This record gives sequence, C-alpha cells and structure tokens, in this order.
Amino acid sequence: MEVENRKYITVEELKLHNNPGDLWIAIQGKAYNVTDWAEDHPGGGTPLLNMAGQDVTDAFIAYHPGTAWQYLDKFFTGYYVKDFKVSDVSKDYRKMYSEFLKMGLFEKKGHWALYNMVSIAFMLWVVVYGVVRSESTLVHLGCGFVLGMLWIQAAYMGHDSGHYLVMKSRFWNNVAQILAGNCVTGISIAWWKWTHNAHHIACNSLDYDPDLQHIPVFAVSTRFFNSLTSVFYGRELTFDAVARFLIGYQHFTYYPVMIFGRINLFIQTFLLLFSTRPVPNRFMNILGILVFWTWFPLLVSCLPNWGERVMFVLVAFAVTALQHIQFTLNHFSGDTYVGPPMGNDWFEKQTAGTIDISCSSWMDWLFGGLQFQLEHHLFPRLPRCQLRKVSPIIQELCRKHCLPYRSLSFWDANVSTIRTLRTAAFQARDLTNPVPKNLVWEALNTHG
Repeated sequence: MEVENRKYITVEELKLHNNPGDLWIAIQGKAYNVTDWAEDHPGGGTPLLNMAGQDVTDAFIAYHPGTAWQYLDKFFTGYYVKDFKVSDVSKDYRKMYSEFLKMGLFEKKGHWALYNMVSIAFMLWVVVYGVVRSESTLVHLGCGFVLGMLWIQAAYMGHDSGHYLVMKSRFWNNVAQILAGNCVTGISIAWWKWTHNAHHIACNSLDYDPDLQHIPVFAVSTRFFNSLTSVFYGRELTFDAVARFLIGYQHFTYYPVMIFGRINLFIQTFLLLFSTRPVPNRFMNILGILVFWTWFPLLVSCLPNWGERVMFVLVAFAVTALQHIQFTLNHFSGDTYVGPPMGNDWFEKQTAGTIDISCSSWMDWLFGGLQFQLEHHLFPRLPRCQLRKVSPIIQELCRKHCLPYRSLSFWDANVSTIRTLRTAAFQARDLTNPVPKNLVWEALNTHG
C-alpha cells in the first residue's frame, strides 16, 4: 500500500533541478534536494553542482562512508524516480563495493601512515641537520634532494588525509591535512580539495576537470583550440597567439615546466586563500601557509651564500617534478570528453580517462599508491595499502565489460604523454587554423 502512495518524477523532470538555486540529485531512485546543503558539503559544492539533476549513486558510494546514508533522509523530497535504469556495469561495481565493505578493506589502513609520518620526520631532521651543521656544498645539495623527497611524501600524506584515509576521526584527518599540506609543503589543503574533488567527479572532462585546464602552457586536446569555457573556473580558456606559440612546443617544454610546477601551486594557494570566494577553514589554512613561509625561508637563509641557496631550492623543485610528472602521466594521454560528468556512465568515464603506472611493490612508497590511479578513482576511500590487492579484481571487471584497463611502465607512460602533447603541438602550429598572430610566432613559423 505504501508503494502505491509514492510520488514519482521522471528522469527528465529530475534534470530540470540542475542549478545552484534548485539542486536535486537522486540516489538509488530517491530524489534529494541539496540546494541549501551544497555550501556545507565537506567535498565542496562543485561536485554536487556538476552532477545536479542526475542519479549519483555510484559517485555517492565511492566517496562516502556507510555512516553518510543516515544523513540523507533530511534532504529527501518525497519523490522517487520512476524510470531510471541501472547499467550492468554499475550493478557489478556496487556489488564489488559491497564485497570490499564486507572484507573490511576500507577500515584496514595498515601501518603505512605511521611509516610515512616517520619517514617525513626523519627526512626533515636530515635536511635541517645537514644545512645547519655541515659546510659542504655537496651535503647541502643532497639536503635539497631530500627536501624534495620530503615534499613528495608530505603531499601524499596530505592527499590521503584529504580523502580521510589516515586517521579514524574527521578532526585528526583535518589536522593531518593542515600539517602535511599547508605547514610542510606550502600548498593549501583548501585549494587541493577544491580542485581535486572536481577532478575526481569530472575525470578528463575538458571543460569541467581543472587538472586538464593548463592553457596557455599545455593542451592535451585540439578541442582547446576552440577557446573552451572552463565551467570550473568560470572563464574562457582563450587559445590566442601566445597559447598557440607555447602549445606548439609543449612536448619540449613539458619537463622544464614540471620542474617549476610547484611555483604555480604556491600562486594558486595564495589566489584562493585571499580571494572573495568561500574557503572552508580559511584562517587555519592561512596560518598553516604562514608556518611554511616562516621555516622554509629561515632554512634557506642558513646556507652560506646565494649560489648555494638558489641551487638548494632548484634541486628540491627538480625532485618534486617527479610527482608532478606522475600526476600528469595518469591522465594526460587518457580519453577526454566535453561536457559535465554523467551519473549513468561514471565507472566507464573513470576507466577511459585514467592510466595506471606499473611498478614493483617496493616502489609503492615512491608513488604513494597513486600508481594505482584507476583503483583510487573507483574507490577513493580505500587505503593505499589495499590498492594493489584489489587491482586484479578491477581488471577482471573491466575485461568482463570490455572497458579499458591501461597499466603502463613509467617509461611507456612518459612516451604516451609526450606523444599526446606532440600531436596537439603539431596541430597547434597549423597556420590554416587562424588566430591573432604575434611577431614571435610569425618569425618562427612563416618560413618553416
């Protein structure tokens, strides 16, 4: 009798509730009004808005613990979606999630977080001791190398705590985020959450995924040449003469740019924290950044001369380039698309846009578990120590549904990425695709 009295809406009617002032989503066929919740959503309002007016069951179970279900009732509209269909892929994905849940994989964090924190503390001691107590230039350069490795591992710690994978309570995870992200690396965890959550939801969407939007320096697809509008940033990604020139040689500039990629992250951090947009825990984020910009300049100032100081910083930046390269290898040569993420092909989009890096288990520490990029995208709440274990199971599911599972060696992933950049670069140089020219471009290209 209760079923007969239910109120229903269609999938098309649900799609109409897709803007910030009228934001509905559906989970397992029940419609929820999250308009007023979007600003308070721990993952930010962007993921909700990107998938507004859709059934988001797969994404919901991927990013939320079982305790989150109890909070849904207060958003229930009283409506059920009567004509939504669950694909065979989604059915198998949800079954796999349930099996992992029964196995307790989401709770078995292992001791990797402890090992990581100990290694970070040890490297910090080595760097400080070497800089302060040694007068050797080689030792100082070695300390720069260790500092780069420290920043890489701290970034992994910030990433994992940002996904609430390190500590058991939200409070202590937030503490770990600020310490590892803001205080140690100088990169705001608020900025990371803002961009990273959008990236996960809209993996490899050219206009929704900020991790692909690097105009005018890089373009992984010729569709950027039409000056796409970034939904994430709310502005046009203009393909002008400057962009054409830079992108035309991006396969040569890729590695040098990665060396200085950290500078861009520092700039993005300041732009967000001192902007007018809402920033969760703004004060704590700013305080953490101040901690970084206190200890790091003091450490550099302990070096005996400006030559060593510059080399020290450059070596540290060059080492962190390994991490920036890894992140781009995971997605730059993956399949791309234009438009918002869709709830009914969420699994398929993750497999299409993601590339794993194959390596031996002893290298897991270096890659931070993110060499299993697809596994992480499908199960972002899964501790990194479980990713290698579930990889064969996910491979089998991909084979069953004829979906790509790409796992390349670090070398092959670099080759694939450079090939993607080179292809786009040659097409950017094509003068039959007119954009306003500048003198530099014409001098280099008019006469071959």
